[in-house]
Formats: sequence, structure tokens, C-alpha cells
Amino acid sequence: MEKIYIRTQKKNELVDITKIIKKTVEEQSVKDGFCIVYCPHTTGGVTINENFDESVKVDISFSLNEISPDYPQFRHAEENSDAHVKSSLIGCSETILIENGKIMLGQWQGIFFTEFDGPRHREVWIKIVGN
Repeated sequence: MEKIYIRTQKKNELVDITKIIKKTVEEQSVKDGFCIVYCPHTTGGVTINENFDESVKVDISFSLNEISPDYPQFRHAEENSDAHVKSSLIGCSETILIENGKIMLGQWQGIFFTEFDGPRHREVWIKIVGN
């Protein structure tokens, strides 16, 4: 398992980690298999979405803030329940196919770490399985 480290800058943020994942897969010399990208944090996540138009990241953050704003009725003592809800909606992992030594993404797709309780120092774990 490989670990990558991310320093987020905002409370809610999508960080493009596609290049790091591609490089990690290429360094492992796996011809065919899959790559699991996993977030071990309860207020962050991992998602695949468009990485061509930067406004998509803004729109995703906006939409998630509309779905789960920081309600004063939340009871969690750390006062970050909105981040836990957003993390649950996005999910903590993605599985990406590897073929001929390359991760298989659509033309416009990228892999993102999603931050909902930043700024913070974060980890993302990468497990590559294959031959």
C-alpha cells in the first residue's frame, strides 16, 4: 500500500490527485488489475468526476453545501456534522481499472480528494492489485 499526503487549503475543496495516482500505478509496473484509492478520514472522501472545467469542482462544492449546510441543530460536539454528511454522500473510495499499465479513466475524468473540514493535513491510501 502506498500513502500520499495532501494539505488542503479550504473548508470545502476538491483536490485533483489524478497525476499522483497515475504516477503511483506506473511505478508499480502492474500491467493489468485495479487500483483502490481510499480516504481514511470521516470528513473527506474520494470521487471521480470531470477535471477539464474547473467550475465543476465549484458546482459540486456548492451543491453539497446546499444539501448539507452547517445546521445549528446538529448535535456533534466537534461542530462538523455537515462534513460527515458530505463525506458519507461522496464515499471514501474509488476503484479504477488498470490496463496495459495505465489507469482507465474517461476523456474528461479525474480523481479527486474531497475535503469537507479543512484546511487540514490528509492522507490518501492507494492499493494496487494485479499482475
